[in-house]
Amino acid sequence: MPDPQKAQSEDRQLGAKLVEPLCARLCVIGIGLIGSSILHAAKRRRLAAEIIAYDASADVCARAAEIGLADRIVTSLEEAAAADIIVLCIPVGAMESVGSALGPYLKSGTIVSDVGSVKGAVIAALQPHLPDGVSLIPAHPVAGTEYSGPDAGFATLFVGRWCIITPPVSADPAATEKMCALWSAMGSDVEIMTPAHHDLVLAITSHVPHLIAYNIVGTAADLEEVTQSEVIKFSAGGFRDFTRIAASDPTMWRDVFLNNKEAVLEILGRFNEDLAALQRMIRWGDGQGLFDLFTRTRAIRRSIIAQGQETNAADFGRRVGNDPTQ
Repeated sequence: MPDPQKAQSEDRQLGAKLVEPLCARLCVIGIGLIGSSILHAAKRRRLAAEIIAYDASADVCARAAEIGLADRIVTSLEEAAAADIIVLCIPVGAMESVGSALGPYLKSGTIVSDVGSVKGAVIAALQPHLPDGVSLIPAHPVAGTEYSGPDAGFATLFVGRWCIITPPVSADPAATEKMCALWSAMGSDVEIMTPAHHDLVLAITSHVPHLIAYNIVGTAADLEEVTQSEVIKFSAGGFRDFTRIAASDPTMWRDVFLNNKEAVLEILGRFNEDLAALQRMIRWGDGQGLFDLFTRTRAIRRSIIAQGQETNAADFGRRVGNDPTQ
């Protein structure tokens, strides 16, 4: 049963429906958290005359139809290809196989995009399979939760969050503008970046932090002197936040690290150097060095809050319970 109060809240955040849809047909391939959120937002603002969706899982498609995520759920990539804008919401490692299967059915004038957090590898995987006249305009909405699946999405996931558009050098400017308009209409703040620069920026702001989170949680789980039950029972705030990050989709993050390895390894090298310096400060009792480092890093945290990318509320505004819309 639809929640009228929730719908009114989403309408206020997203704004009114567009006077004219951005395209005749929008197709989302992959109905997980990001895909279902795009579908919710697209329906709320009526970004296309027809909104369709496809997923390789029959169970996911059935659930998407049951909760009314799209105007039409299609059962083949051939049907999915009959769209003006196609957004691939699939793991980075699946881009080449899906692009190869989709390519023969694409029509001239179609825009193909994605939502992956790696861009260079996505372009390399997709571009060879796209026929002439089809524009590839990759995108990365910097938004998400630790939840997944068709029930996890909500219309306001992208509101006030960055979406980075990374068109290849040869991209059609009109197609780039159309994708910027699509993400702006879903509430995102849009930034255009080269694919290589995006991959380096995200390596430090997202990929390496996730890798560290996976590692520290794994280390805690493997400690012989401290039981896993004690780790869980006595978790302090810092460890709890690591576990939140480490709960992210394993398939997605496996593909991210394998497909952005150059940038990740570069940042990891720098991190290891800085970690060694921190070890020396602790070993030699360099209290002033530690104080100066912590003061500088606290200022960065405050800047993130000041720019609206985080909240200063208790528990950092993390929602409780299992409702991804809270």
